[in-house]
Amino acid sequence: MDLLKDLIYVNKTAGTKTIKSLTKNWLIIFTGIVYTILNLVVFSIINRLFVGPLFILSGMVVAIITSSLISNYLYLLFNIINYDRITLQDFKDGFGAFLWKIYGVLFIAYIGSLLLSIISPILGDMIIVLNFIIYISILVLLNPLPETIYIKSYSPWESISYAVEFMQENWLNWLIPNLGFNILLYLLTGDLLTDVFNTHLFFNALLNPRAIILYLLGQIIFSFMMIYRGHLYKILSTSTRRKRMFMNKF
Repeated sequence: MDLLKDLIYVNKTAGTKTIKSLTKNWLIIFTGIVYTILNLVVFSIINRLFVGPLFILSGMVVAIITSSLISNYLYLLFNIINYDRITLQDFKDGFGAFLWKIYGVLFIAYIGSLLLSIISPILGDMIIVLNFIIYISILVLLNPLPETIYIKSYSPWESISYAVEFMQENWLNWLIPNLGFNILLYLLTGDLLTDVFNTHLFFNALLNPRAIILYLLGQIIFSFMMIYRGHLYKILSTSTRRKRMFMNKF
């Protein structure tokens, strides 16, 4: 019974905060279009510049740019969750705010994939099963990693470790609303969020009015979900169930 009461309490609190935050910072809904355009332009330039011998450098450049774009979105969320406002200056500053922390996480993931590729010939067909297990484990255990990066002041490895600890302690309160949001997004847009770091829904509606409306609805739900996650994470990571139950009595 206490688990159910706590589930209702934390999600009700996060929901109330999210409605207020999204109403005040509704412009974040349209960042999806901005990120889509930036991705298309930047990666088109990379494909043109890094050819021949320079191609070997493209992987590092892509990782830095990807980290910068993720950093930008997380910094906007950081300001919404902590200060309930975003400005144009926040958008400008966001590209470097968490850049190296995210790059560090991606580098750790790269090392992990290298180690896995080394043992893959030994495992044979079993590598397919192992890859699937690792992918699902990462998607679940590291699901709150974005929030850990922009709410907590940890190093890349510490952020990964804390995200796992957070999930061990708060898996029920965290997974139920996130699963609900993802199902709703899939039913509306047909898109599945299959990455740990999600910054937007890809805009490919062009001039189709129905597709544009569905995209905007999807972005509204996505933005609501990401702000909701931030508020929920802050509640869960700064209190225990016992403390929340005590506070809820007054």
